[in-house]
Amino acid sequence: MKAMIFAAGRGTRLGEITENIPKALIEINGKSALQIAVEKITSYGFDDIIVNIHHHPDKMKEEIEKIKKMGFKLTISDESEQLLETGGGLFKARWFFDDKPFLLYNVDVITDLNLKALYSFHLRKKGIATLAVRNADDSRVFISSSEGVIVGWKNRETGEEIMVSTCRNPHEIAFMGIHVASPAIFNFMKEGIYSMTSLYLELAKHQKIYCFSGDNSFFFDIGTPENLKNARKFFS
Repeated sequence: MKAMIFAAGRGTRLGEITENIPKALIEINGKSALQIAVEKITSYGFDDIIVNIHHHPDKMKEEIEKIKKMGFKLTISDESEQLLETGGGLFKARWFFDDKPFLLYNVDVITDLNLKALYSFHLRKKGIATLAVRNADDSRVFISSSEGVIVGWKNRETGEEIMVSTCRNPHEIAFMGIHVASPAIFNFMKEGIYSMTSLYLELAKHQKIYCFSGDNSFFFDIGTPENLKNARKFFS
């Protein structure tokens, strides 16, 4: 099965840590975040993976070659000239995918979420995408209906809210950076620099985007020094 690992981000929240290496090459217990992600998703059958790169591309290519020699099947989507964000990055890599739903995975996520269950849920629901979510105090959250369908987005810090559909009993949920999309999504995408969040909010006006609960899984977003420290402590 096909998957894409989003690994092109600069990792600016990590400050000095990512001045000389990309976020994807941060090590935890002797393995890079990229290797951890590759091993994780491959163990669930997503064994044909494309990785987008931008920050320190030569170092990323070197790490990817090392991981390929371990027996993993990786392809590079090179954004070294221009960072396209997640939405633009996926559209650039659209040639890689076939007619089956595929996994999208942020490289800075470490979790024991059951990806097989996520994928099966997506196939049953038959929406255009399914997002792994959890109840958390994140500053930016999606808003879902009681049926688990995305209807909006909110910035808890600023109070900004975008609602694309009305519903009773809306629920705020945090996105885990893991999702499954159907190939039909490319019919609604275009070239450019934009996030998957903005794309999903636009699609939610006329397509079903479902939520899959990851509340029973451990979860680390190693995109900040504090979270990275906690993840290293947890896995030590």
